[in-house]
Amino acid sequence: MTFFRVENLSISFGGLVALRAINFEVTKGTIFAIIGPNGAGKTTLFNCINGIYHPDQGSIFFKDQAVQGRKPDRIARLGIARTFQNIELFSNMSTMENLMLGRHIFMKTGLFRGAFLWGRRSFAGREEVTHREKVEKIIDLLDLQAVRNKFVGALPYGIQKQVELGRALALEPELLLLDEPSAGMNSEEKQDMIFWIKDIQDELGVTILLIEHDMKMVMDISDRILVINFGSSITEGTPDEVQKNPEVLKAYLGEDDILGDVA
Repeated sequence: MTFFRVENLSISFGGLVALRAINFEVTKGTIFAIIGPNGAGKTTLFNCINGIYHPDQGSIFFKDQAVQGRKPDRIARLGIARTFQNIELFSNMSTMENLMLGRHIFMKTGLFRGAFLWGRRSFAGREEVTHREKVEKIIDLLDLQAVRNKFVGALPYGIQKQVELGRALALEPELLLLDEPSAGMNSEEKQDMIFWIKDIQDELGVTILLIEHDMKMVMDISDRILVINFGSSITEGTPDEVQKNPEVLKAYLGEDDILGDVA
């Protein structure tokens, strides 16, 4: 069984071809990075995978199930979760409340049960305790104890990125899509993010599909890398193979030679 693969994926917006015949396969338990200059089509690819966009052609398979064309909530229920490049949290809710929202697909308490069954011994009460225990484990993993009950909108940007990562983990994904998880972070925060991503891979057994502009991070933690530019694939390979590829270096000319420090 193939864990995750994309076959001949293409999508256009009017006359603009955003993705053209993209193909790749991700092995279970690995970190697979997607890189490319700004506007290359990376986030569009993620939007196709988690159901925000419907591709014009091609297929997306998760554990041999076709997922293209399904709604985002259905894809999440299959075991695919995602963070966003721009933080998408509820700023007037606490860290705990934001993480609990990530458990919504597992919650069975409806309006009737919630209104008429009260207390810790009720169905709603027992369910609340179970989900809070799951969230507490995520808080411990990401070192969020100090901000558990603080409003997210009052937290530093780097901490908000951690909370968004935690909310995605609350979905208990098998495949986690990370869209520029270190964007806007300082060096120390980026190093912490690397540790958390590796912990998520090693301790939780989650497979990670990563978009990231910090090439040092990409080269340090990725098992394989796909490079795209202008919606088309340039190459795919190990970090060592990718950073030596002349087409990759050419694509990044004018992007501050971001591969220079690792080549």
